[in-house]
Amino acid sequence: MKKKSIINLIDSLERAINVIGASKSPGSEEIKLLTKCQQTALLIGNELEKKYVDKEDPGNEKAEKDREGAVAAVHILEDYCESLYNLAESFASGGNDNNDRKIIKAINKYLANAKRTIEHEISPDRREVVFLPYKASMWDSLESLYKKEREKEDTDAFVIPIPYFEKNNKGELTTEHYEGADYPEDIPVTDYREYDFEENRPDEIYIHNPYDDRNYVTSVHPFFYSSNLKKFGGKLIYVPYFVLLEPDDPDNPKILEDMEKFVLLPGVLNSDKTIVQSEKMKKVYVNVLTNYMAPLDKEHTKEDIREFWEGRIDGSGSPKFEKIRNTRKEELQIPPEWEKLIKREDGSDKKIVLYNTGVSALLQNDEKMIDKIERTFKTFYENRKDIVLLWRPHPLMENTLLSMRPELYERYEKLKNDYINGAWGIYDDSPDMDRALVLSDAYFGDHSSLVSLYKETGKPIMIQNPDD
Repeated sequence: MKKKSIINLIDSLERAINVIGASKSPGSEEIKLLTKCQQTALLIGNELEKKYVDKEDPGNEKAEKDREGAVAAVHILEDYCESLYNLAESFASGGNDNNDRKIIKAINKYLANAKRTIEHEISPDRREVVFLPYKASMWDSLESLYKKEREKEDTDAFVIPIPYFEKNNKGELTTEHYEGADYPEDIPVTDYREYDFEENRPDEIYIHNPYDDRNYVTSVHPFFYSSNLKKFGGKLIYVPYFVLLEPDDPDNPKILEDMEKFVLLPGVLNSDKTIVQSEKMKKVYVNVLTNYMAPLDKEHTKEDIREFWEGRIDGSGSPKFEKIRNTRKEELQIPPEWEKLIKREDGSDKKIVLYNTGVSALLQNDEKMIDKIERTFKTFYENRKDIVLLWRPHPLMENTLLSMRPELYERYEKLKNDYINGAWGIYDDSPDMDRALVLSDAYFGDHSSLVSLYKETGKPIMIQNPDD
């Protein structure tokens, strides 16, 4: 991005001198433009020195070659600035057509030489790609994309976990969280305070939080809203942290209406590309976006709008599917306290049921869902000799209750603490969701995005009913 921006600036300088050369009676306005050209050339020189000249890397042949090319380009720009000064002096004294044409010809030559030197004497810049996860438990939505990028010889890929905040019931940002220490050992993490987006201007930025300020429970730091990240000039790519049940009919109006809450979000609207779980889901996204934008855009036809979103929505599949397919049970790291619960006295393994409780189901059913969880615990406690319950509640459950159902919070907390202290079942609040999916023998719980992922394992799925 930095090298491209420098080339673009030189292109603008070429356009400016063409405008000046076409003027029949150059005067104060042309002199002002020459001054702006000089300031721009100084800016380019400073950028070249900062990026290539000032960085010492002894023994690095590529760095030394780049340094020599940058120094040569800076000298050319110095000659260019001197010619600008001479032309401005000539204009100020009334001008001389023949002499001015010679100076303009020299200026064009300097610009062409500077551009050619930067393009050919400085080696192509490495691509810089950054990944901005906020919750470590959602890293699987980006992990395979990151690993593909870091394997490319011309690419530097950075994982930069970003801070997020809880929100109170007034929508105010309260407690800050940062999970930079919770990522797998093979994932090197860069501190967000040490990466300068303005200076680095990454070529691609990946996000998995689409909400900006539109989440009632949490918010990433406002600097990392998609609306702000777009300012840094790179390609913004959004990958949902969830997967959904595949739609039977992507043209069904009811399905499209239900999907609006997932599609009409800042992360989708601001991104240059959104990667969704399937071609069928891509069609849903395109339909929702087309239907939403068509009445608002009077300058383009509905077909044009559809074509635009067809180009921005990518249905190549969620990395979450790839992660679950590539995770092997024998490779899992099982905590010792889990092993004790899983093994019978004779050394054989009990069956493991993944119990997933989600935010939406609890908000829709309130006390009734708390009652259901209690009944579920009672049933599995009574059968604990043969079956182990692996409870994995939604990571935002408590924050959601505090923000939107504070009257349920105490009862839920008691239920959770009693379960943990009882130590007869597994409580899993770790970032590693895939471990629970691969380790378990069956799924029981709410109708959430986990269901679509669990289908990839080929194991039984049972959806709980709060009325049973």
